[in-house]
Amino acid sequence: MSGLRQTKQLKAKQALQQAAIALFAAQGYSSTTVEQIAERAEVSPSTFFRYFGSKQDVVMYDSLDPIIMEAFRAQPKDITVISALRLAIKDVYTRLTQHQYELEMQRFTLVRTIPELQAKILDEMARSIDLFADLIAERTGKDAGDLAVRNLAGSIIGAGMAALLSAYKRPVSVDSIDTFDAALAQLEKGLDI
Repeated sequence: MSGLRQTKQLKAKQALQQAAIALFAAQGYSSTTVEQIAERAEVSPSTFFRYFGSKQDVVMYDSLDPIIMEAFRAQPKDITVISALRLAIKDVYTRLTQHQYELEMQRFTLVRTIPELQAKILDEMARSIDLFADLIAERTGKDAGDLAVRNLAGSIIGAGMAALLSAYKRPVSVDSIDTFDAALAQLEKGLDI
């Protein structure tokens, strides 16, 4: 896919997600329809469905994934996978605009408070493990299906879920990102307690 086409698709997905989150905040998740989201984003419902299969998917979509992946790839090769990920996440989150940051926090809040979205977390975890396994394999030269690669990917995602579940008990804030970083730091040291 060409860079221009990818950029256009990314912008379309972000516009739909922003419209959806604004509507969810204004009238509630269950009261918002795909048609309303499409109208607010100034596209047709069929365009919505070109990018997302449901309104659940529009919330679960993480526009930061490709940015974090690129930041991860840019990290020095002589540091560990976890150190590279920690630096990449810090780099991306410190460069977010206030609007982007607020959108992410609203998205996190929806995922933690809407039962339909909570049910999607397992699917998202599986997708994330595959994504990280591919990144780890690329960085280490190992196969993405290698047990050690999959274990590391699963451990990273598990640490992230543990951190987020802990953060879910508090209002979502930058503390959620700090908690994830602390979880990764502990994972990198080893899991002895």
